[in-house]
Amino acid sequence: MFKPIISSDSHVCEPPDLYVDRIDKKYLADAPRVVHDPERGDVYQIKGVKKALPLSLISAAGKPPEQLSTKGARFEDLHRGGWDPAARLLDQDRDGIAGEIIYPSVGMEVCNVSDHDYKKACMDAYNLWIAEFCDYSRDRLHGVGQVALRSIDEGIEDLRRIKALGLRGVMLPGRPAIADVDYDHAMFDPFWQAAIDLELPLSFHILTSGEMKSMQFRGTSINSGYAIIRANQDIMSMFVNSGVFMRNPRLKIVCVEADAGWVPHFIYRLDHTYNRHRFRLRGVELDKMPSEYFRENIYVTFQDDIVAFTMLEAMNPHRIMWANDFPHSDSTWPWSQELLQKYVAPLPQAQQDMLLHDNVAALYGLDAA
Repeated sequence: MFKPIISSDSHVCEPPDLYVDRIDKKYLADAPRVVHDPERGDVYQIKGVKKALPLSLISAAGKPPEQLSTKGARFEDLHRGGWDPAARLLDQDRDGIAGEIIYPSVGMEVCNVSDHDYKKACMDAYNLWIAEFCDYSRDRLHGVGQVALRSIDEGIEDLRRIKALGLRGVMLPGRPAIADVDYDHAMFDPFWQAAIDLELPLSFHILTSGEMKSMQFRGTSINSGYAIIRANQDIMSMFVNSGVFMRNPRLKIVCVEADAGWVPHFIYRLDHTYNRHRFRLRGVELDKMPSEYFRENIYVTFQDDIVAFTMLEAMNPHRIMWANDFPHSDSTWPWSQELLQKYVAPLPQAQQDMLLHDNVAALYGLDAA
């Protein structure tokens, strides 16, 4: 018997008026908006993004594989639960889900925009809208805000605004907006501390590091499908190996939608490289083994990663969280219960509870709400 199931990574499909109605008027003319492409159907046009974002894959949950396409979407035909909170609760009920941690979709591409002032304006608009969306049912809709992080002081103020809006966490761009530094620089430590103090877990989602712009693969284009988790792995190892967690031991980072079955081998490689090569590669002298920091400070989410279900004890079972990814094309909706009965029901009750409820509820303070 499962506890109430909370998806640790679900999404919205941003409605056409989200940015237009809420963005700083300075950027109104360039606000992200839905336009119709004769070949690709309805797409989201974003300033600085060469190819507009097709809505077809953003809202393709439940479609059979042969129907998945980047063409032909009409906004009015998409899952209404992507933007209508009342419809969303019905979608949760159909999937047997009691609540969701909710991330953006168009906002993921906004993370890759090079104009950081424009990025900030888009993220501010999104934060207002997702708070409105979640107001409909604060016990089932748990929004994650966005921070552009143009400066440390501004980023801390953004964290405070997000907390005041009642949002549960923060998704950061895969690469910081501050020039010539990465997230492992000590200058970010006050920002990490502010997130700790405000009890806002910080997330890095796949496809927010600009990886699709420079992605190279051999063979056919299906090979590109295996590369999207690599940027997240790089971020996680950077936080570990550069001593970010050593300096900020209470910092909680969520590695979102990058699967989890790779973690046991990855933490072995972290320790092996540290033991054997840290002097040659000028690694930071850590107080603990790299694997210990990963197991303690990093949470990972996954949907149907079959390996992860069988490897919980090789990771930290308190840091693994299941997700349905609704309404995206990778979603397990509306078949989540079939999957969970097959792969979770045979697990010990304590592991079932951690995977489907306890870990995500504790991370985001849901049971105490």
